[in-house]
Amino acid sequence: MQGDSIWLTIVGLVIIITIVGLLIAKKISPVVGMTLIPCIGALILGYSVADLVTFFDKGLAQVMNVVIMFIFAIIFFGIMNDSGLFKPLVKRLLLMTRGNVVIVCVMTALLGTIAQLDGAGAVTFLLCIPALLPLYQALNMSRYLLILLLALSAAVMNMVPWGGPMARVATVLKAESVNELWYGIIPVQIIGFFLVMLLSVYFGFREKKRIKKKIEQGELEETQDIDIHKLVKHYEQDQAIKFPVRGRAREHASIKWINAVLTLIVMVVMLSNIAPPEFAFMIGVSIALVINYKSVDEQMDRLKAHAPNALMMAVVIVGAGMFLGILDETGMLKAISTSFIHIIPQPVGPFIHIIVGIFGVPLDLLTSTDAYYFALLPIVKETAAQFGVSQVSTAYSMVIGNIIGTFVSPFAPAVWLALGLAEANMGTYIKYAFFWVWGFAIVLLLIAMLIGTVAF
Repeated sequence: MQGDSIWLTIVGLVIIITIVGLLIAKKISPVVGMTLIPCIGALILGYSVADLVTFFDKGLAQVMNVVIMFIFAIIFFGIMNDSGLFKPLVKRLLLMTRGNVVIVCVMTALLGTIAQLDGAGAVTFLLCIPALLPLYQALNMSRYLLILLLALSAAVMNMVPWGGPMARVATVLKAESVNELWYGIIPVQIIGFFLVMLLSVYFGFREKKRIKKKIEQGELEETQDIDIHKLVKHYEQDQAIKFPVRGRAREHASIKWINAVLTLIVMVVMLSNIAPPEFAFMIGVSIALVINYKSVDEQMDRLKAHAPNALMMAVVIVGAGMFLGILDETGMLKAISTSFIHIIPQPVGPFIHIIVGIFGVPLDLLTSTDAYYFALLPIVKETAAQFGVSQVSTAYSMVIGNIIGTFVSPFAPAVWLALGLAEANMGTYIKYAFFWVWGFAIVLLLIAMLIGTVAF
C-alpha cells in the first residue's frame, strides 16, 4: 500500500540517487537502472506487480510517440547519408576555405551544424574530423580547436526534435508532440547558430595570431601553400571507405537531387504541422527505401545497418517510461518536490530552474545525460511548479544550460570517438574547451531569458 509522504520522498530519492550513482560509475546501462530500480522501490512501498504493470502502461503511453519519431528519424538521415547526399556539400565547403585560418574556423562550424542534422554526434565527428584534420595540421591549427568548434555547432543543432535531449525532455514532460516543444526553442537555436559563427570568427583571428607568434619565435615552420584540391581528394578517398555510397545513388547522380527534395518535403511537412514528426519520418523512410534500393534485400540491409543507432535511444526512452510512470503514479515525484519546498529559501524558489540551468555544463561532467534529464529534470520541474514556473520554461532552461556541454563530457561516447579521430587527449581537451563551452551555455541561457523563452 502507499506509504506516507516522508517515505515516498525517501524511497524516491534513494531510487534517483542510486540510478545516477550507478550510471556515473558505469555499473549499469540506463535501461536496466530505469527499469529495475524503480520497480524495487515501488515493491518496497507495498505496490503489487499488477500495479507495476499499470504504471508501465501509463508511462509507455506517454513516450511512444517520441520512440517512434526517434527510430524513423535516425533511419531516414542514415539512408540520406548512405546516398551521399551530404558529401558534395562538405566538399564544396572545404574548397571555399582556400587555406585561410579564419574561413577554416567558420567552415568547421558550418560543417558541424550540417553533419549534426541526423542527431548523431558520432556521425558528425566521423564526417568532419577526417576531412578537416589534414587542413588543420597543414595550417598549424590546433586539433582541439577543431573539436571545440564541431562540439559547439553540433550541440546547438542537437536541439532538433529527433536529437537525444529534446526526446528525453518530451518524455519527462509527457508532451504529446516533441515538435511543439521545439517550436518554442527555435529562436534560441537560431541565435545560438549565429553566436557559434561569430565565435568561430573570433577563434579564427585568435588562432591566426597564435600561429604567427609561434612562427616568429621559431617554434613552428612558416605555413606552406595549401593544396586544397589534394586535401579534398584525400577526404573523398577516406569517406569512400567509411561511408560508401549505396544503392541507386551509386549509379544515378540524379538520385541525390531526388533525396534532397524528399528531405526538404519531410522537413516542411513536419515543421508546418501538416503531420506529426513520427508520421513524416516513417513515410519518408518508406519512400527513401523505394527510391534508393531496388531489392527488398538491399532495403532490409540498410534498415539493419541503422537499427542499432535508432534502437539504442528508443530502448532508453522506453525504460524512462517505466521510471517516470512509477515515480509519477506512486506520488514520489510530488512528495520529493513538496519536501524541497520546505528546504529551499523562498526568494530562491522561483529561480531554481535557472540556477540548475546555469550549472548545466558542469553537471554534464558529473552525471550522464540520461541522469540529468530523467532523474534531475523531474525533480526541478515539480519543485519549480510549486513556485508558479511552467514545466516548459523549466525544461528550456535545463536544456539550454546543459545541451551545449554535450560534447565536452567524458560520459559522451562520441567525444571519445572525436578524440581518437583527432589523436587528442581528453584532459587537454576539457582544459581547452570547458570554460568556453560553459560560458557559451550561460550566454545562450541569458539570451533565452531576455527574449522570453525562459521565464524568470
